[in-house]
Amino acid sequence: MPKYIIEREMPGAGKLTSNQLKDIAQTSMGALSNVGAQVQWVTSQVTDNKIYCTYIAPNEQMIREHAKLGGFPANSVSQVFATIDPTTAEEPI
Repeated sequence: MPKYIIEREMPGAGKLTSNQLKDIAQTSMGALSNVGAQVQWVTSQVTDNKIYCTYIAPNEQMIREHAKLGGFPANSVSQVFATIDPTTAEEPI
């Protein structure tokens, strides 16, 4: 199933408290239960003014539906075609 990176512009995201992040996570999980089991939240990284989320879903439309139900921005949704890391340099060609 495809993997997606979602960029969410959220001014002040880096200053959110633990309780606020918990509330956001709970809202996301609630929206996921409404979208269906095909959409899976993998992880999110919080920066100063954005949150970058990784999701697994059948298509971009389901990602956008989750964002709509949760009240989250989805400023950019990009499909991931490959993942590399330092071990990729060691793999035989």
